Amino acid sequence: MSAVGVKRTEYAHCEPFPFEEAMRRFSFATHAAAPASISCLLLFGVIGSSADTAEIKVLHTTAVKPAMDELLPGFAKSSGHKVTAEYGTAGAMVGRIQKGETVDVAVVTGPQIKDLQKQGKIVENSGVDLAKVGIGVYTRKGTPKRDISSVEAFKGALLAARSIAYIDPASGGASGIYISNLLERLNLAEELKSKIRTNTVVAAVFDSVANGVVEIGLGQLSEIAADPRVEVIALLPADIQNFTLFATGIVTGSQEPEAAKALIGFISSPAAQATWKAKGFEAP
Repeated sequence: MSAVGVKRTEYAHCEPFPFEEAMRRFSFATHAAAPASISCLLLFGVIGSSADTAEIKVLHTTAVKPAMDELLPGFAKSSGHKVTAEYGTAGAMVGRIQKGETVDVAVVTGPQIKDLQKQGKIVENSGVDLAKVGIGVYTRKGTPKRDISSVEAFKGALLAARSIAYIDPASGGASGIYISNLLERLNLAEELKSKIRTNTVVAAVFDSVANGVVEIGLGQLSEIAADPRVEVIALLPADIQNFTLFATGIVTGSQEPEAAKALIGFISSPAAQATWKAKGFEAP
């Protein structure tokens, strides 16, 4: 794992099939379509390649991982394509695309997709809004919850907490950047400085709260809902809430633009909105 916590997941759909039997049947299939199981072998690069099968690389933010973990396997199953996904903070993913890494699909914030398109890094008119998510306050499961029902209550809860954690703004995490600026705006940054614990790895932030090392955490609702060790106290009060819009686009230089377009259509479809909603997101 890198300094910014980048991780990789692969999704593909194959039916089990013995390799020797596949090879035997393949030898008699010169003028016939290969069986589905052979297509799967081709998918994994065991025997040659297939014009009908694409390998798609996706870079996405950690915040959308709960939804991607359901949507990408669904796409792989329905399309027969192989999808490799790597995730980390939005800033880290954008940085990799800006450096020219070969990628097919990006899922970062809406403004970042627009900026990348202006830079020529995202194919023009390929950007699609997916979903938005707010920032919540959470604590270790079973811990008494502080009142954060108003801005003043929120400020009081932070001042009373023994420690507070969120993603390091320097990592490029959208929620960390907003929270850091919010504390400055509320004139709390200096007073809370000794209590704040940040980390460039989202999982480490959640570990610190789940293990009781830190009392209160702040982060994207989707990430909070995905961790059974913690529970949300509430979303930030409406007056100081910030919703992050996530969007997607085809990365310039994609080796599989048609498959990438199909994937984007799948994860942005009306049917996919049920998954986004279940994972704590709202419609864009």
